[in-house]
Amino acid sequence: MMLPLYRLISGIGAPAIGLYLAVRKARGKEDPDRFAERLGRPGRERPSGPLIWTHAASIGESISLLPLIERLVTEISGVSVLVTTGTVTSARLMAERLPEGAFHQYVPVDRVPCVRRFLDHWRPDLTLWAESEFWPNLITETVARKIPMVLINGRISPWSFSGWQRFGGLIKRLLEGFDLCLGQTEADTGRLRRLGAGGAKYVGNLKFAVPPLPADGEMLSKFKKGLGDRPLWLAASTHPGEEEMAARVHRRLKEAFSGLLTVIVPRHPDRGSEIATRINALGLTVSRRSAGDAIGPDTDVYVADTLGELGLFYRLAGIAFVGKSLVPLGGQNLLEAARLDCAIVHGPHMMNFEDITERLKAAGASIEIADEEALEAAVARLLADPSERDRMAVAADALAAAEAGVLDAVFAELQPFLEPLSRKDASHAGT
Repeated sequence: MMLPLYRLISGIGAPAIGLYLAVRKARGKEDPDRFAERLGRPGRERPSGPLIWTHAASIGESISLLPLIERLVTEISGVSVLVTTGTVTSARLMAERLPEGAFHQYVPVDRVPCVRRFLDHWRPDLTLWAESEFWPNLITETVARKIPMVLINGRISPWSFSGWQRFGGLIKRLLEGFDLCLGQTEADTGRLRRLGAGGAKYVGNLKFAVPPLPADGEMLSKFKKGLGDRPLWLAASTHPGEEEMAARVHRRLKEAFSGLLTVIVPRHPDRGSEIATRINALGLTVSRRSAGDAIGPDTDVYVADTLGELGLFYRLAGIAFVGKSLVPLGGQNLLEAARLDCAIVHGPHMMNFEDITERLKAAGASIEIADEEALEAAVARLLADPSERDRMAVAADALAAAEAGVLDAVFAELQPFLEPLSRKDASHAGT
């Protein structure tokens, strides 16, 4: 009953959806040059040969798929990988990081005509769906064409589990469309089973297979030389409210730690100007990376409002508060900091990464703080005690390496779906 109702609403709601997309485009949330892709109109020709379609919601999910995508194009002769996401920032990142043989398109909005145009053009041979975006029309139209579907690193938070239980028939039908469901954690796997993915299994968290975030070596050396011995800490992937907290912490600590520099890397770089204005109002001196500002001796806060440079600043900092966690938004992936020699501090709101968070805390590799006052205490403790910082960083790195074999395990589960592609005559692919 729910699926026909959803289809009806998504059909008659076309004008409202169009208005919503127009507003997003006006706010820079949609790519005007490639907007047709959101309507299912392709931005390029379909490559010949077998095509694997991978879908991820945004940056975090798409990054977790990169090691798998690299292996697919390396080990399966003649295969191409289509990667879809729904955000401008993820599209830019994928353009930089996708290997040869893989390419990006925006996912079509979940209206039947858009989805059918998309599938008519790309004719994928296999679909790999990441984490937790269950768009009913995309899934059911793909299943109707008998295209095998696999859920990779499937995630069902307790909150979304409770929500989906109210629509049990719909989520059961959607999950039954997947030929295989691989949960991100044991808990996610259990929730997937209870919602209808009877054969769901856990073989490891693919986020552990993601290599360290990249950094420009020349730029790293330049920053290290310019900063010298200045004490430094990083507020990474921050969201509104957290930047001011970090700035106030800096203001209270700067007397105790002479020359202290606080680096803020906002999750959304387009907020850089707004953040700088707010921090200036606190009486602090701010430099912005996107504006080409230098870090002077009097710079209190450096706002690194660029895309794709978080790896650079993790390598510089050594102490990292990971944002989206002092505001109730679910947190960010702590493994990115763990792989780059950082002692990790995070807030209490880590529901999107519960398993990783608990494992880091149990290993003594992170500090959970409840509020701004506790953030100040944690940063002060780590700045004052380099040996404690080093101990935490070593423990974090060891945990990040704990599931080094997860990519092999996931790839082994995919073999029954990949073997037909290896045998497929490229001249007849997609027909």
